[in-house]
Amino acid sequence: MRLYGYSICNETWGSTAGSQHNWPVVCGAARDAGYTGIEIAPFTFADDCRTLSSTDRRWIAKCASDAGLTITALHWLLVSPAGMHIHSSESSIRLKTVDYLKSLADLCVDVGADVMVLGSPGARKLDGLDHKGAVSRTIDTLCDVAVHLANTDVRICPEALPAPEADFLLTQQEAAALVLQCNHPNIGMMLDVKSMCSEAAGAAALVETYGDITCHLHANDANRRGPGFGSTDFTAIAKALKQTQFTGWISVEVFDYTPDPITIANESLRHLKSVFS
Repeated sequence: MRLYGYSICNETWGSTAGSQHNWPVVCGAARDAGYTGIEIAPFTFADDCRTLSSTDRRWIAKCASDAGLTITALHWLLVSPAGMHIHSSESSIRLKTVDYLKSLADLCVDVGADVMVLGSPGARKLDGLDHKGAVSRTIDTLCDVAVHLANTDVRICPEALPAPEADFLLTQQEAAALVLQCNHPNIGMMLDVKSMCSEAAGAAALVETYGDITCHLHANDANRRGPGFGSTDFTAIAKALKQTQFTGWISVEVFDYTPDPITIANESLRHLKSVFS
């Protein structure tokens, strides 16, 4: 039986989950719930990751390590600072965004993570009706960051997000096409269950289609809560994933934080283990 690594996103514990006081507590809570990985949103540590010193970065990694956790990924990359956009037609904005993504890539390496999930719908809204130009400029952005990541194990992964969350890169097919067009070992494919549930094919079928090229999976229900807190068929998803070559982390990411972080963490992992066992 293939064994999967289970991770959870730190902002499950709130926007201050990365603070000096809360980060060790969050790591301990994730460990106590049974996770072996934790995924981090950079904005929970600093509005601008460039303000995190080498000492800060060692501390972030050490807190996780002391709790027996691997830092699995960075996500919500462009929540802050303001003014970032991955395919802006204004070259100065796009280049500023590329520079910041490179700084996030350095943070990813420094804390020992190997995936950067590029969702951030606000930083990819279509600029007018220039969809073709948006695709081209997004490829340029991804490839610029990938060159910076060369000789590391880190992959930046564009995340498909459905309407009304986003108006660009809406489907897994579009995300996969982007990854294949980039054709770079440091640009990868990730899947998000909530997003897949919005597509007619359904999550399990999309896992079957793209699982072989996927390096990271966000586990959440279609209702934006944790696995097992809604009607999404994770048994079918687990069955489909087992038929692929997927060897990445399964990471719980929720958007509805009820009833509380501990219940979310415990019950989500219990459900995942029950369907993957």
